[in-house]
Amino acid sequence: MTALKGNVYKDTMTVASPSEFSACAKPEHDGDRLDRFLSEQFEALSRSRVQALIKGVGCETDNGLIHNPKHKVRAGVTYQLTVPAPVAAIPEPENIPLAIIFEDEHLLLINKPTGMAVHPAPGSWTGTLVNALLHHCKGKLPGIGGVERPGIVHRIDKHTTGVMVVAKSERAHTGLSTLFAAHDIQRAYLAVTRGAPRPLAGTVDAPLARSPIDRKKIAVVKPDIARPASHMAGRSAVTHYKALETFGKFSKVESRPAAALIECRLETGRTHQIRVHMAHIGTPLIGDPVYGRQRGVKAVGSGDGYEAATLTARNFTRQALHAASLGFRHPVTSENVFAEAPLPEDMANLVSAFRQL
Repeated sequence: MTALKGNVYKDTMTVASPSEFSACAKPEHDGDRLDRFLSEQFEALSRSRVQALIKGVGCETDNGLIHNPKHKVRAGVTYQLTVPAPVAAIPEPENIPLAIIFEDEHLLLINKPTGMAVHPAPGSWTGTLVNALLHHCKGKLPGIGGVERPGIVHRIDKHTTGVMVVAKSERAHTGLSTLFAAHDIQRAYLAVTRGAPRPLAGTVDAPLARSPIDRKKIAVVKPDIARPASHMAGRSAVTHYKALETFGKFSKVESRPAAALIECRLETGRTHQIRVHMAHIGTPLIGDPVYGRQRGVKAVGSGDGYEAATLTARNFTRQALHAASLGFRHPVTSENVFAEAPLPEDMANLVSAFRQL
């Protein structure tokens, strides 16, 4: 064993810097899995941490980066892992422009753009709504443990656009939390779907839970009939929808539309609720990378208008979902608050293109 820079490591490795770990494989290591080999060499890193680093940052060799933890080690090859600098636990303020719809000393309503995550998380440590709010509201936010934090009481997905409300005071945060918990909020979303629901207006009442097959996805689940209704397998989720406009025809033999502009009003606010419910009734959102099985739209037609519509749909790479309006009673002043945000340009272009079908 050789002591290097105050830490004890096995004699097959050297340390280029405090965040770089390098090891040369010996003949007895030939054929070992890369993650097992590296975790055995680097006592400071667990095997799960090594796997995450290989998949995320990559393991460097003279022949390039390796991103497969199952890669077979070859004797005589030097493998190097770089551990990224730690990310601050407290988000930093960032001067990011916000589309403000309404603001007073207690509340802030904004029109969130696509691509902006609400909270910092893996893959989106910066550029989030929280980073922007910490800058915009500096010195005006409630403190938790001596640290300013914006009062986020609800979220919309990173690639969903539209109206969000944020609390700037403790009273507003408590009041808004109560309103959302009681579903005493008016929320309307606009979605563009592949096909149109049958009937064109209705309600989807289907509980949601984490998919048992893919934990990154949400799925409709059936109630557990062996238990009381209050102990269903999923959480209650209710979406009221109606088609505001339909576009084209799905096929020459079927009269159903090729696409539709749908208004959805929520009784509950579950994760991915609209996206899952619309897919559940056979009309997934255009561009949805998780719950949409196919890209674009299937339609009958020809000519420039048809080509423009189908190409625009095929190139739409986010879920076509927009939080169009939000209404509630102000938790401090008791005034009625109602905010609207027009369709973003990409969705407006999509609807315009579909009108040519």
